[in-house]
Formats: sequence, C-alpha cells, structure tokens
Amino acid sequence: MSDLIAKTALDQRLAAIVTPVIEGLGFELVRLRLMAGKTRTLQIMADRAQGGIEVEDCAAISTAVSAVLDVEDPLEDAYTLEVSSPGIDRPLTRLKDFAAWEGYEARLETTELIDGRRRFKGVLAGIEGEEVLIEIEEQGAPITIGLQFDWLSDAKLVLTDDLIAEMLRARKASGAIDESKFDQIEPEAADTATDPEET
Repeated sequence: MSDLIAKTALDQRLAAIVTPVIEGLGFELVRLRLMAGKTRTLQIMADRAQGGIEVEDCAAISTAVSAVLDVEDPLEDAYTLEVSSPGIDRPLTRLKDFAAWEGYEARLETTELIDGRRRFKGVLAGIEGEEVLIEIEEQGAPITIGLQFDWLSDAKLVLTDDLIAEMLRARKASGAIDESKFDQIEPEAADTATDPEET
C-alpha cells in the first residue's frame, strides 16, 4: 500500500483492516490518517471508483468500519472516527489519480531532494509507467518532468476555478445535483461530507 494512502505503520495496519470493508461496500480507500490530539481522530477518506460519494455513503462506511474496528480492537485509547469524501482539492494517493486528473493543477512533494527541491507545483501531464508527469515553470518556460510515484510524500490538487467547474459539472451529470439549484451550490458544501462518530 502506498505511503500516500497510509503513512505510519499503525496507519497501514488500520488501512489493512478497513480496506476490505470499504471495498465490500463498493468504495475505495483514498487516504487514512490517525491524528494525534486529546482524543485521537481516525480520518478516513473514501470515494467511488468513478467518483462521487454522498453523506449517506459516508454514514454507511462509518457504521461498517466502526463494527469491524470494535471486533479487531487495534486502538487501545478512545478515538473519533471521521469518514469523508476527498473534497475538491483532493489528495492524490494512487497512481491512477494522476492520470484521472491530467490537465489540472497540483502540488507534489517528494521525500528526497530532486534537483535541489522537494516541492513541485504545476499541471499534471498524466503518467508514464511508474512516473508521474507534471508540467512546471523553469526559468519562465514550461517543461514536463517525471517523478517516480514512490518518491512522493504528499500530493494534492490545487483549488482552481476550472477544478470547481469540472467537479460541479460531473456532479450535475451524475444526478447528484438538482439542476434547478445548480447555480446556487457552494463548491465546498457540494463536495465535502463528513460523518464524525464517537467510538
């Protein structure tokens, strides 16, 4: 499993437990993070393979994941479970994400320095084998570079007008948005759904 989906050893153990449950419901795990705090928060981002997840879906995932975590009991201390959609400026955690969002702006970070830098911002140009292609500005001119997927420590889409328009268009096409109210929908409200549940 990619470090972008689950970073720490505990995150990866939790992901191994919840992934079959999430996939069994017809969704995919996008990212899992156990966040520190007074009460820890287990953040799970999920999506449909073709995109589009609703509040009711998050609630169903939360219920199913809670049940399996109660049985497996991997966490000794109390925690809050939070299930959400990836949102508009979504994290890119799987190689296929970089192909799916080709043409959109993204920020990528690498674990090691690449040509003296770790951060890259530009337009995604698809994938080639195990490489993520991104078009960046270099001395005022656009160039396309390839970064090995395994080198990435963080990657997410940049919130742009084009991205918001595309997300709303896709949701309208899927019937998730009532066309008569299409022009009044706030982008964040349209795409992000959370379902916190105390465990």
